[in-house]
Amino acid sequence: MELKQEALAGTLESSDLFIRVSPSEDPLEIAIQSEVIHQFGEQIRATVEEVLAHLGVTRGIIVIQDKGALDCTIRARLQAAVMRAAGETTMDWEALK
Repeated sequence: MELKQEALAGTLESSDLFIRVSPSEDPLEIAIQSEVIHQFGEQIRATVEEVLAHLGVTRGIIVIQDKGALDCTIRARLQAAVMRAAGETTMDWEALK
């Protein structure tokens, strides 16, 4: 999936996260800020990388500000931001994991 414009998803509320997705010609760049980075940083990054790979995102800038979100929230917010950035208005819901 190609990112065509900047898009946002989420909030800075407790147990949520805020995601900013921007197009770029450079390889994928992922920046994560989290209150629980020392405990769950590797899992957060793995989840983000898995979702991006599943959606076919290979270029762009992903900035995440995490406030203790669960994996399911990370997935949902990231999928929403990527779809918005790609200009997708319909989704094959069965294809999402």
